[in-house]
Amino acid sequence: MPEPGEISADALQQRLERILLGGKRKYTRLEVAEKAGVPEERSRRLWRALGFATVDDDEVVFTDADIEAIRTADQLMSSGLIDPNIELAVTRALGQHLSRLAEWQVHMLWTMITENKEIGSSERQIGRLVERLLPELEKVQEFVWRRHLAAYAGRAMAFPDEDLGARTEVVGFVDMVGYTRLTRQVDEERLTDILDRFESVATEVVAEHHGRIVKMIGDEVLFVADSAVDGAEIALALSERADADETLPAVRAGLASGRILSRFGDVYGSVVNLAARLTSTARPGTILVDKELATELASHAEYEVRSRRPVSVRGYNRLRPSSLRRARERPSGMFASSQQLAAEMLGLDDATPLSVADEAEDATAESLPPRPRPRSKRRRR
Repeated sequence: MPEPGEISADALQQRLERILLGGKRKYTRLEVAEKAGVPEERSRRLWRALGFATVDDDEVVFTDADIEAIRTADQLMSSGLIDPNIELAVTRALGQHLSRLAEWQVHMLWTMITENKEIGSSERQIGRLVERLLPELEKVQEFVWRRHLAAYAGRAMAFPDEDLGARTEVVGFVDMVGYTRLTRQVDEERLTDILDRFESVATEVVAEHHGRIVKMIGDEVLFVADSAVDGAEIALALSERADADETLPAVRAGLASGRILSRFGDVYGSVVNLAARLTSTARPGTILVDKELATELASHAEYEVRSRRPVSVRGYNRLRPSSLRRARERPSGMFASSQQLAAEMLGLDDATPLSVADEAEDATAESLPPRPRPRSKRRRR
């Protein structure tokens, strides 16, 4: 039994449910399907796809709001706007994304309640807080949703002949180096601060350079960009920001360019896999790019692209990456003239990217026979 002045968990749960669900639970699943005019099996599939637990046919768990929601969802599916072949996939994606949002919001709310004893002193106070915050959260969510709709609609109108589900983009991964070791060395509070800081910096940098975050995967961010320059700037800026931030470890990155498949907010395809493999082979503080992206960036004087030796990774026997960094200032005066003369003697002009010279060096090294290993002398006794 709760002490005088303490909150009854059951009473609080019932009050919050009435506020959040729009009324009392008073219908079974079959009654909801009947009142909404939706086939029973279809309502069951939609409910499961949204990620909600399966309930028995005689369990009274639904409200008037559930009836309206099922009816609206059914009408949307029947309108032809959504292909019947993907309606469950669309429903699953909606449920998964909103579930994560709800989990974060409840955590935020509960932190506010537990850290403010005046708010959490009674069920009535908490109920009032939720009633006041809920409309504000809905307004913010609608605003953000509409802004993103406008942004994506603008992209679609700019490229009317391009398939938005499968298009050419730059895919990039940036991850923190030594994260696994870090988790064993710092406490949860410190680790949370590091992850929050990394996510904050990544969000800012990707937005500044017209990219889109696909997802944050713990110590790693996956992003896409429409152009080679935008992708390069995101990776370079993230690396520079991490180096300048004392709270963050060094990062490494991998970028690849090509056709990707976009599906319900995520991206798939060989280009995504390639970017991931490049990231796994990059050293701390370095950025590796694939051949396609290296070719595109080689014509931009602000970048320096150097070809690296082939490496073997899962799925790629001879992956030949290139390193990307900002171009250093070119020498001037007599030293510059001597460099130009040397380049002309080697058959390279000033416009030849550095990666060409590196490739020639690597090709020469690969054509030579392997150097014999020296025999170890046996010590006489």
